[in-house]
Amino acid sequence: MISSRKSLLWAGLLASATFASAGAFAQQQAPQIAPAAPATTQAQPGAQPQAKHQHAREDRAQRLERMQKHRAERLSALKEKLKLTPAQEGAWNSFATAQQPPARSPEQARADRAEFAKLTTPQRLDRMQARQAERSAMFAKRADATRSFYAALTPDQQKTFDTESMARFGRGEHGGQHRHPAPPAKS
Repeated sequence: MISSRKSLLWAGLLASATFASAGAFAQQQAPQIAPAAPATTQAQPGAQPQAKHQHAREDRAQRLERMQKHRAERLSALKEKLKLTPAQEGAWNSFATAQQPPARSPEQARADRAEFAKLTTPQRLDRMQARQAERSAMFAKRADATRSFYAALTPDQQKTFDTESMARFGRGEHGGQHRHPAPPAKS
């Protein structure tokens, strides 16, 4: 005899399979019902893939712009909370400059990916190791700038900086989207 949980599971699986096959059937029938495409699209069969790539580049460019705007807003909010004195402006400028990512265009990233695919595994490992060294150097530069800036702050400003940087650290790089849930608290 089948338990009620198994019955529900089987019913759900059957319903999912039914909807999936109905969706596939509808997609197969859709091209026959769809209106004819404009003559310009039919004349250029390669136009659609190019449009997809153009759209992806725009998305990357927009995402980069959004990230830069968000970074500037965060730095501005931090500067406001710290209430810096004019004497601390030089240290702030060095700190803020070090927080900026290196200039790299979205097209450059795409070209690197295509080139990367042509390499052998040992060559890829060498590239990855070189990239890791670059990232370590960038981190060291940011860490040094942060330490120098932190040393220029008053004790109250340091407390504010600690609180703000810990809040950012707690959110993670992706705004709170953690891959692994925190373990449950033991009581």
